[in-house]
Amino acid sequence: MCTSHAHDQGEAAQAGAARRSFLRATALIGAAATASVALPTEAQAASTELRRPDPDSRRFTLAVMPDTQYLFDGPSIDKAPVEASLRYLLEQGREENIVFLSHLGDLTQNGTQPEVAAISEAFRLLDRRGVGYSVLAGNHDVKSSTDDQRGATPYLDAFGPQRFQGKKTFGGASPDGYNTFHLFKAAGREWMVLALDWRLSAKGYAWAKDVLARHPKTPVVLTTHELVVEDDALSAYGQQLWDQLIEDHDQIFLTLNGHYWPAGRATRKNAAGNDVHLHLTNYQNRYFGGAAMIRLYRFDLDRNVIDVETVSPWILGRAAKGLNELERQEIELSGDADRFSVEIDFADRFAGFDPVPARPARPASRMLIPGTVAYWRFEQPVEGSTVRDLSGRGNDLALVTVGGGKLGWSADHHPDQPGHGSLEFQGFKSPLKGAYLRTVDGAPLNSATFANGYTIEAFYRLPADWDPSHNAWSGLLSRTGTGGAAGKTADDPDEPLATLSLSNDREPQWAMRPLNQQGIATNWAQETPLETWWHLAVVNDGEHTTMYVEGCPVVRNPKASAVGITSVGLPWLLGGYEYGGKIDQILYGRLGDVRIVARALPVKSFMTH
Repeated sequence: MCTSHAHDQGEAAQAGAARRSFLRATALIGAAATASVALPTEAQAASTELRRPDPDSRRFTLAVMPDTQYLFDGPSIDKAPVEASLRYLLEQGREENIVFLSHLGDLTQNGTQPEVAAISEAFRLLDRRGVGYSVLAGNHDVKSSTDDQRGATPYLDAFGPQRFQGKKTFGGASPDGYNTFHLFKAAGREWMVLALDWRLSAKGYAWAKDVLARHPKTPVVLTTHELVVEDDALSAYGQQLWDQLIEDHDQIFLTLNGHYWPAGRATRKNAAGNDVHLHLTNYQNRYFGGAAMIRLYRFDLDRNVIDVETVSPWILGRAAKGLNELERQEIELSGDADRFSVEIDFADRFAGFDPVPARPARPASRMLIPGTVAYWRFEQPVEGSTVRDLSGRGNDLALVTVGGGKLGWSADHHPDQPGHGSLEFQGFKSPLKGAYLRTVDGAPLNSATFANGYTIEAFYRLPADWDPSHNAWSGLLSRTGTGGAAGKTADDPDEPLATLSLSNDREPQWAMRPLNQQGIATNWAQETPLETWWHLAVVNDGEHTTMYVEGCPVVRNPKASAVGITSVGLPWLLGGYEYGGKIDQILYGRLGDVRIVARALPVKSFMTH
């Protein structure tokens, strides 16, 4: 039974598929409708240069196509599903930033010349557009009792190294031609797909190890036909691959295979103690031989995650003509084995073979940009009772202890912090205990009002045992003197004239009394997680104030005018907060470099740059 496109969409939505997929389906109508037309002309191929993936974007997609054998089985050959999937890669390449396609073997059912020729012709869609991809032989593409030393086959004639010569992504092949490696650029670095035959010989293993040795800093996705057999289990050959190749090569962080069904996953610790994610994807047992289903591995290096989705562009594209009952079930697979996310801290995972170099400390003199009125950094423990203002403006800091508290020091710091060190404040609310710093009497900063604008920057980190009942509302940086003392009694007159504090939910708050109003003007940021270094910046352009977290403006920045900062000539505090003119709370956490500039700075001039 067939229904209208709109009805199909409604039923599929009820089945739980994401709206984005159905928006994508609209774009795929053309992919299916044209599945039987001629391949693109040379002129069309030339026009695809604009579709090249962005090699620097930290979001990119690796596409995976498993067993297509039932679509190429003797007299039963149907290229349309495969071509629809390949056209998807071409048509959606820019939006998805698709960098590469990997086929996982069993392209055909019997490995005969006509079968191989048919799927070879389909893949010319990618050849003509210069799109990078890899294939490998499965047990149905070659004689299953043989390994990669089997010699000539129709598969090798069509998909041997000669096919990939000249492609930008082609790295090379083993002498037998059945194993290849491919290199692509994404997220500003090089990645490898190592495509291995159905059965590796001793020579095949030696070749693969040599490839890895020649690319020691390149993360590797290993593709092969057989490895995972079901959830948390490897086949006998898969275990051999693990023992002889994967376990001892930390570069291999993800493996992809077909052959078995249903889809499944396993995770193993390698010799370096790192997780290797091993995924089985195969849909040949489903309607229309899997309908050339593809897996989309969406890498996001900012979120440290790979989001995985499984779709059939051929079925999605057919929706315009109406889908049958089985097609409606196969539009998109949404089970736990088919749509999931893999969390990977990429920098940490790759650190063993390609560590990110630490940013070196930068001289204090480089931070003294025009307008700097105070700059404090803590590259060594506080000696004596004074911390010098490196701006040379005389805004030195004096140590104040409460209840026998101490001020510690740590080499820990924000990765983009100019100075490599931080002060460790150990404040506690009740009874009040800790130590903080205050500007010395007569410091120019005490009376500065910043009528023409200002930028305040600070780095901070809160420990895992930070407790809001004891540590909330402590100040990173605050100005003493109350609103009442300044004759500004709106709101709470006992609040200090300015404070950059952390709420009970660890939300940075800039609360201060501008020169041009009686009340308190407040900027709020979002919750900042524990055990993470953060950079805060408060920027006033002489009229309005904007708070930034990690260089990003926050949502709760007031639109009201706020000119300058009211002063009664009293000191500023680092790590302390006064209420009613008395110390009320002391920071519990680490504080890195702090800088105050008497003008508004653009983000590119923050200390993180």
